[in-house]
Amino acid sequence: MPLLGLAAWAGALLGGPAPGWAALATGAATAAVAVVACRRWGREVVPTVAAVLLVGAAVGAVTWLRAESVETSPVARLADERAVVDVTARVVSDPRTVTGQLEDRVVLRVEVREVTGRGATTRLRAPVLVVGDAAWLAVPLGAEVVASGRLAPADDDELAGLLVATSDPEVRAEPDVWWRGASAVRASIRASVEHRPAAQRALVPALVDGDDAELPADLEEDFRTTGLTHLTAVSGTNLTLVVGFLLVVARWCGVRRYWLYVVGAAGIAGFVLLARTEPSVLRAAVMGTVGLLAMGLDGRHRALRGLGVAVVVLLLVQPGLAVSVGFALSVLATAGIVVLGPGWRDALCCWLPRWLAEAVAVPAAAQVACTPVIAAISGQVSLVAVAANLAVAPAVAPATVLGLAGGLVGLLVPALGRLVGTGAGWCVGWIALVAERGADLPLAAVAWGTGAVAVAVLTVLTVLVALFAAPVLRRPVAALTAAAVLVALVVVRWPTPGWPPDGWVLAMCDVGQGDALVVRTGPGEGVVVDAGPDPDPVDDCLHRLGVQRVPLVVLTHFHADHVDGLSGVVDGREVGSVLTTRVLDPPGGAADVAALARADGLPTGPAAYAASTTYGTVTLQVLWPRPGPLEQGPGDGSAANDASVVLLVRAGGLTLLLTGDVEPAGQAALAREVPGLDVDVLKVPHHGSRYQDLAWLQSLRAEVALVSVGADNDYGHPSADLLDALSGAGAEVHRTDRDGDIAVVAGADGPEVRTRGPS
Repeated sequence: MPLLGLAAWAGALLGGPAPGWAALATGAATAAVAVVACRRWGREVVPTVAAVLLVGAAVGAVTWLRAESVETSPVARLADERAVVDVTARVVSDPRTVTGQLEDRVVLRVEVREVTGRGATTRLRAPVLVVGDAAWLAVPLGAEVVASGRLAPADDDELAGLLVATSDPEVRAEPDVWWRGASAVRASIRASVEHRPAAQRALVPALVDGDDAELPADLEEDFRTTGLTHLTAVSGTNLTLVVGFLLVVARWCGVRRYWLYVVGAAGIAGFVLLARTEPSVLRAAVMGTVGLLAMGLDGRHRALRGLGVAVVVLLLVQPGLAVSVGFALSVLATAGIVVLGPGWRDALCCWLPRWLAEAVAVPAAAQVACTPVIAAISGQVSLVAVAANLAVAPAVAPATVLGLAGGLVGLLVPALGRLVGTGAGWCVGWIALVAERGADLPLAAVAWGTGAVAVAVLTVLTVLVALFAAPVLRRPVAALTAAAVLVALVVVRWPTPGWPPDGWVLAMCDVGQGDALVVRTGPGEGVVVDAGPDPDPVDDCLHRLGVQRVPLVVLTHFHADHVDGLSGVVDGREVGSVLTTRVLDPPGGAADVAALARADGLPTGPAAYAASTTYGTVTLQVLWPRPGPLEQGPGDGSAANDASVVLLVRAGGLTLLLTGDVEPAGQAALAREVPGLDVDVLKVPHHGSRYQDLAWLQSLRAEVALVSVGADNDYGHPSADLLDALSGAGAEVHRTDRDGDIAVVAGADGPEVRTRGPS
């Protein structure tokens, strides 16, 4: 059965739009295994080889037919023509809000049942993604709606088109009773923890049914770094815990024998309804069922056969899963637990209690099996994942069970539901604490390339670990030594050789799509200008620079990519005060900065126009914005960029211009107010956006231009035209997405640049 599962995967890749190398590699691996089996066992394996070919061909045919049915449907034809249509559709996913550059939009998936366009009406079934306004948030899952809009081609091969709605949805038929019941339970789960702190309020629904809509971005990143993301997504673990709890309750109630299977099946169906019938949920349900099989007699062999069956069935029903990262991770994690877990557990049992050996072996096996795929998509390898999963393991089951129980009880007695929800909140509070503390460790994750060579090398290393881990784990001295080395690597903050360079005066931190700069004012001391979008990268950068004292933090404006990392600057350091722009826009960013400053007792105020401040031999002068009282701004962040604090810095004999995100209007005003400005180093405004006053930037005659920008960002930053213009004016251009951390050194003939390389 595992071989048939591999054949099904190969068939889906060969029959669909998968990358050619992936399809050929999977097909070749399947064929090679079949040939070797034939040569070794002869005629006895002929039925197996025949089954491999049959399953591969069947899944390949299903994949091709589904792709053809989507591509040739009337909806796809109308989408190619970008036709205006009226549709009747069934909602098949919960609406969610997506933040755009100009405004927020609501997206959801529907199954179109009837489409009218170009003078014709057709009844059909076609999957479509809808993009609409806030009115679509009120549409419940399972409802039948009527709407109008313009169709466009979709990027997803599973979709017939993209509908940009031009009308509010009209609900023609309410959801069926089971959908209404599932929605009521989900709402009750949220209500049962509504009184808890924000992290707990978001984590309980995410843990129980995958409802992660309110999960804070920083906490989500911490979960990713520590290898705990599977807890916040619908996974087989969720189903195993929920259905396992139902089976225990059923046994307490006297249910026996085949009726337990009925209870288990009902639990699986209820879980799918609760977590929604999307492909990822169906995949999780099937993998969770495999996990339940592993609990019975002959669990390892039954689970391995069940895994093969699960892969075949899932790919026949939903061939698109073959190219899904979530599907690959689920299969690999389940296979790792089933294949590697028992051997590692037995090896550890030689010197550890069985319960502890199993607690270590299961997450370790799953993590090792998934590591190459995780590295291929994230570019990093977590070194704390096993320890983090081990630490949270005692809290996961009670948090899940209490969260579900709080929702169910809350339907009848809301006050009692909140009481049970409090217990669930305490449990997830521990999980959040482990994620936050684990992510803060100096080497919680190692950066790893996503190219073919890097992934191939990591795959070989993973195979070697799988082969030789058991002998090491069997010997307590070897196992404890390996664990001690890993702990030392993770906990100790090792210095970066050759970094920072001697005599550095300015450093630009690689914080992704955001700004964070440090002006060195003395040994272990520097003024920080902006803090980036996330606390961890700026904290790591300051550690690498050896900065422990920050006499001043300047926040040029209140956009998230400049202020959300402020806690990473403040935590564990001696900070003097915070200066900001006088325009409090967007208000949410301004409020967050004020709250953090109050909590840490930091004096905060607007930067005074034309004021100069000296720290040792470093002088900072405020050139912008113009003087005036505090302003609230329009509230949408549109006034923030041109209100950026612009600093003229003199340090180490160099003149530096730090421009925040000031835009052409502000740049033109600066050109008028400070004519003839001549600088050595320019911090290019707004991450190298194409909206610049090129004449002014070129007139600065900067020898070095620095661009703080995130790799593969969605904004087109930095602009090629801008970079060419700066280079043409004689500037040496450096950018964080390619150079990583950048340091400017005061050389004998002017500024010199040193780079550390991308993190």
